[in-house]
Amino acid sequence: MDSLKITIPSLPENIRIIESFIDNVKDRFKIDDDIYGNIMVAVTESVNNAIRHGNKLDKNKNVTLTVNCEENKLSFLIEDEGPGFNYDTLPDPTAPENLDKLGGRGIFLMRHLSDEVNFYNEGRTVELAFYF
Repeated sequence: MDSLKITIPSLPENIRIIESFIDNVKDRFKIDDDIYGNIMVAVTESVNNAIRHGNKLDKNKNVTLTVNCEENKLSFLIEDEGPGFNYDTLPDPTAPENLDKLGGRGIFLMRHLSDEVNFYNEGRTVELAFYF
């Protein structure tokens, strides 16, 4: 299994570093354009959640992104240093009472763009898997 790893301080502007990292992953593992867009949106959304919700924008706390490439699967592990959260009790962003709310769509998006989404470590670690 081949893997790459990057750690960034919890600053929103560091999403640019993650985007460049994903571009490098695309080149290194020869990712097709058809899943590249899904990966870019899902992973940057997850890192953004880790920065804002997990680490509460504390620049002294880091977010780590690890990419593992197996035969037909690319998995991204996003880890923050926050308290975690209960991922089983998230409100449905498509429910009528939630349509006007600004937040709450990140994990919904991640679940629809990834082939598999798993939470570990009380929600501090998210795995996004893509099959090809």
